Amino acid sequence: MAAWPRARAREAARVSPKIFATILIGSAIVSAAMASWLPLQMSIATVFLFAGPHNWFEARYFLMRLPARFGRSRNFFVVAFAGIGLLTVAYVSLPALYYANVWSGANYPNAIAAWNTAMVLWIGALVLMRARQKSNRDWFWVLPIAFGLCAVNWLSPEMFSLAIVYVHPLVALWFLDRHLRRTKPEWLRTYRRCLMFLPLLLAGMLWQLSRTSSLADDNGLFWRITQHAGAELLPNVSSHMLVSTHVFLEMLHYGVWIVALPLIGATGAIWSVKTIPIANHSRGFPKLIAAILIFGLFVVAVLWGGFSVNYTMTRDIYFTVAIAHVLAEAPFLLRMI
Repeated sequence: MAAWPRARAREAARVSPKIFATILIGSAIVSAAMASWLPLQMSIATVFLFAGPHNWFEARYFLMRLPARFGRSRNFFVVAFAGIGLLTVAYVSLPALYYANVWSGANYPNAIAAWNTAMVLWIGALVLMRARQKSNRDWFWVLPIAFGLCAVNWLSPEMFSLAIVYVHPLVALWFLDRHLRRTKPEWLRTYRRCLMFLPLLLAGMLWQLSRTSSLADDNGLFWRITQHAGAELLPNVSSHMLVSTHVFLEMLHYGVWIVALPLIGATGAIWSVKTIPIANHSRGFPKLIAAILIFGLFVVAVLWGGFSVNYTMTRDIYFTVAIAHVLAEAPFLLRMI
């Protein structure tokens, strides 16, 4: 069985750039069509099927990117992991404190703005640390950008948070770009040309769906889906367009983590820890890494069970706790630059 992923990797190596481009563009067109045609249904189905598995694949990929010994990167990872933990706890606490009447609804946007500010400054600190580690010089221009983003955030914190919802799925495309640069540079130019098709596809979706009426949100689940896509913040924009756009981006995100990266980077069975440096090292932690992966599979099963029993509540919990994997993408992406 372990030979099967290696066989897939050999097959991927024989794929020509033209076939690769055809698969990418074809998948994007099909995803856009399905998201435009059945936005609510595709939102429910994709989250049910892929939310848990994509987090498992993403966690495994991050474990593979961890060095066996941190060395000069020790401070970088200390700041990275501390930020992920503290920001996740703070984010999860926001709705809990709100419903506990710790602060009024009028102050809630300020709490969101404070959290967004902490996140931006944390990422800025990681960028400076990574730049100094890699080139031994300061990227001073990062600070004006970080402070500018903080200022924009305080002007409209909820819109800033909504922007993160739409930008986050695109980060997966950046991960794929970095991975191709390391493993299949002959595909990189083709991939980047395919990315130029994405704005055109999005523009076509927006033009076509801008004239559609808003989706019916007469039940709790449909209301949550439309609100997550920004229907309340953008009342003059068709919620059909908003939900379809968000679902399309999420489908691309899931496709990268569940299909593209595992196939392109396959070096052995996905359940094996031998390809993970921090586990395979002579002084590594194979049992700990195996336990993490097994626990991750258990969480995936729990999510599927929760979606089956109470989809709406499980979805709310998932999108709150999932901020951890959104934050984790920042340091690992910086490590690949």
